[in-house]
Amino acid sequence: MALVCVCFGLRISECLALRWSDVDWLNGKVRIERGIVEQHIDDVKTNGSRKALSVASELLERVKLWKHASQFTADEDWIFASPLKLGRLPYSYTGFWRELQRAADVAGIGHLGTHAFRHTYRSWLDAVGTPIAAQQKLMRHSDIRTTMNIYGDVVTNEMAVASSKVAELALKPA
Repeated sequence: MALVCVCFGLRISECLALRWSDVDWLNGKVRIERGIVEQHIDDVKTNGSRKALSVASELLERVKLWKHASQFTADEDWIFASPLKLGRLPYSYTGFWRELQRAADVAGIGHLGTHAFRHTYRSWLDAVGTPIAAQQKLMRHSDIRTTMNIYGDVVTNEMAVASSKVAELALKPA
């Protein structure tokens, strides 16, 4: 789930609500169609959030491996179906968050929320030089100001590199 969230910048409600039928294996796409909050299926957060996203072939292979390992693989099954709920519902947000926090504690990270994956996605889009208009579309924001102002933190290393380049220009002999 964490890998899917960080590779698409999904909200956890969107990730949990993915069904196998949302994956277009031949064209390498995944459709974001719905969200699930407190085990209640609902629409996505905004109209702009409902999109088909391209899936990198490496990620598509990982999702395929997950499907082979899953006991719930019918088109209408949840990709992250809960064995405790006999596949009728996906894993719960709370259960996922508990496991995520346990892993974060073991790694010495401290508190880690699921929305960190969305912020990381935006930072990585920036780090690889993705134009801001493309970032907005990939983040599925209706307003570019959300992309720039709320998710606008850059990767710390990028700031150091940029600062170093400016210093080089300033200190360059005439």
